[in-house]
Amino acid sequence: MAGVIQKATRDSYGAALVELAEEFPDLVVLDADLAAATKTGGFKKAYPDRFFDCGIAEGNMIGVAAGLAAAGKKVFASSFAMFAAGRAFEQVRNSIGYPHLNVKIGATHAGISVGEDGATHQCNEDIALMRTIPGMTIINPADDVEARQAVRAALEMQGPVYLRFGRLAVPVLFDDSYRFQIGKGVQMVEGQDVTIIATGLLVNEAVHAAELLKNEGIAARVINMATIKPIDREIIVNAAKETGAIVTAEEHNIIGGLGSAVTEVVCETVPVPVVRLGINDTFGKSGPAVGLLKIFGLTAENLVVKAKEALALKK
Repeated sequence: MAGVIQKATRDSYGAALVELAEEFPDLVVLDADLAAATKTGGFKKAYPDRFFDCGIAEGNMIGVAAGLAAAGKKVFASSFAMFAAGRAFEQVRNSIGYPHLNVKIGATHAGISVGEDGATHQCNEDIALMRTIPGMTIINPADDVEARQAVRAALEMQGPVYLRFGRLAVPVLFDDSYRFQIGKGVQMVEGQDVTIIATGLLVNEAVHAAELLKNEGIAARVINMATIKPIDREIIVNAAKETGAIVTAEEHNIIGGLGSAVTEVVCETVPVPVVRLGINDTFGKSGPAVGLLKIFGLTAENLVVKAKEALALKK
């Protein structure tokens, strides 16, 4: 995308921590021997006395984070999504979720766009895991601007938060006038025929898909759903009522992620056709990130196909 600024949200995460450190002297950062990759290394360099490398022991890191939070610190614990949500699930559930401690989990390298690291590191199940923990807030930002603001919003709220960041550089969609709010979806494109609700790097693909559909005379509404829990029920209900068909798009298993969250709301309120685009309950594979997104159909072109499927199901 020539001329479009692109940045990985993991970079945004690391930069935001450094920016917030002076304003919040009780902010501390933990990492599990991956500071260079999670981009917490900048915080380590700037504030070495407030950074703790817990080694390749993610469960222990979460326990340390819980202890620091119980002592009054604002804690960010960072690792790859596969390890932060997967390997340390029990500790996240019992040591942070159950006592509702003020720990923010910065999970980077989520989804198949991890690329060549392969299926073992491509976590497509983390949103589903975190959704099952009572009181856990889940944020999956779409770009650099939203990611930076999401880190601040997570820091300023009380309670556990799971922040999901990517390795792949993605287009910057928002400008400095944008204001992120936890629990609020954002309409990106107006449309009355079908709604595309997307999260993370699929938001850019959804906007592009709306442009392609417009060329065919189809007006697609696009909603960026950065907060997956608590989800914005109002914007989903309004979309269901006003367009009568929904497509969800996510770089995650179609089971338990954004698609599941949206269909739960739709089924309970305004039943309309919902078509889910995501990883079809399979493991990833090793390869270049952009190529993998195409292989798994996480593209604007495939969103056009899914939108037409949803339209065909409308009564």
